[in-house]
Amino acid sequence: MVASNNRTMQRILKISLAATLLYVAATLVFGIRAHSLALISEAGHNASDSLAIILSFVAVYFQSRPATDRKTFGYQRAGVLAAFVNAVTLMVLAAWIALSAIHRLYTPVDVAPRMMMAVAAAGVLMNGAIAGLLWKFSGDVNIRSVFLHMLGDTLSTAAVIAGGAAILFTHLQWIDPALSLLIAGMILYSSWGIVRETLNILLEGTPQSLSLGDIRASMQAVPGVADVHDLHVWSLGSNSHALASHVTVCLPEQGEMPMGECASILEAIQNALWDRFHIAHTTIQFETKGCETTHGCSAPPPLETVGAHGHHHHHGHDHHH
Repeated sequence: MVASNNRTMQRILKISLAATLLYVAATLVFGIRAHSLALISEAGHNASDSLAIILSFVAVYFQSRPATDRKTFGYQRAGVLAAFVNAVTLMVLAAWIALSAIHRLYTPVDVAPRMMMAVAAAGVLMNGAIAGLLWKFSGDVNIRSVFLHMLGDTLSTAAVIAGGAAILFTHLQWIDPALSLLIAGMILYSSWGIVRETLNILLEGTPQSLSLGDIRASMQAVPGVADVHDLHVWSLGSNSHALASHVTVCLPEQGEMPMGECASILEAIQNALWDRFHIAHTTIQFETKGCETTHGCSAPPPLETVGAHGHHHHHGHDHHH
């Protein structure tokens, strides 16, 4: 399933890339000929999209590569890094467009509105079609960044058509730089969301969709678990999360935790994590301690650690459903 999905994704990205590059050339040439900053900023907007597509394409390729001894988590972060670099480039571009637009408001330039509208209309059709193709895959942060761009492009190109019409009827030249400012604002807004999300993943932050308190509570709710500490949750890629934690389990009266009981507690914790939070990659280390009921015993045994790390003697830990 993943492989065929990846292939389809790569095909869609290739088609999108070819179409976008053609459109960048067209908007740049006609934008200069029509003296329209809005069209030129569309060329910039679309160039950033083609960059997004190239980066996503590379990332999809990397993500599909298996883990190795040197890269034990595989290349899942490649897509995240791609989305980050791409969003930062976009923000720089938006700043350039905004500055040019402000400059134009003071020194107006005559724009050719008909050419502006014709080129923009072609753009709306193309961007709309690509956005539609990408919509199916927009769960991945990487593909989502391309999808958002395409959607943003479709909207901003539609605005350019409206602007062209307005200039045609009113002859107000400031409409063109005003539109450019609007496009710059849109680029900034969509990029900032991606920068925030990708930085959080790269800095090993707790995934935005998960609450550490909830995770700890549902682990502690498992019978036999006394305490959960040293809990870490982070993202490998945009939709795969990992967890590592120490779990203190109660020792029964006889002072020895049977292996079977250990295994069933671990399984219950893993099931809870998968069912509620979709966390499949877990590393859980058990520590045992005497519970309140063992007053009659001499001093409780030292904190004995029963690892559930890696591949354990009586059970694996990484059950992917």
